[in-house]
Amino acid sequence: MLKNNKIKIIVVLIILFAVAIGIVVLINNKSKNVKGTLEEIMAKVYSGIPEEELPKLLENIEVNKENIEMFLGTNQIKYREALASETIIGSIAHSVVLVRLENIEDVELTIEKIENSVNPRKWICVEAESVIVKNKGNLIILIMSNEEMVQKLEENFNNL
Repeated sequence: MLKNNKIKIIVVLIILFAVAIGIVVLINNKSKNVKGTLEEIMAKVYSGIPEEELPKLLENIEVNKENIEMFLGTNQIKYREALASETIIGSIAHSVVLVRLENIEDVELTIEKIENSVNPRKWICVEAESVIVKNKGNLIILIMSNEEMVQKLEENFNNL
């Protein structure tokens, strides 16, 4: 009986240790800043997606105080730099925006502001099927597009 209890305790401790390591890895990956220019990162986000699957894009549009609300739905965020990629044709719902913040401490609040403000119907006659806002360190990505494209772009972002 005593031997069984020791085995149970050891198994529970191993499981707790494994869960703790998993949480630490997840936190470190989420807080690690992505290196490179936004242009380089945007290229990596689109990498491996065949050109025929992509809509015609206006790439590497500098996001500034005049156009930030159009891309993110709000001008109430503090950021270091931002870059967008959108479809040339207004009848196709597709937008990818990278936002690099000054402080990682602002990430959660900024994500919340974007999620609450962004308009997946900004193209008026079409709506994005899927919208995600997530981060890696101080870099936030907003992806609005069809479900399949969002999954591919999100996977590439996750692999940065």
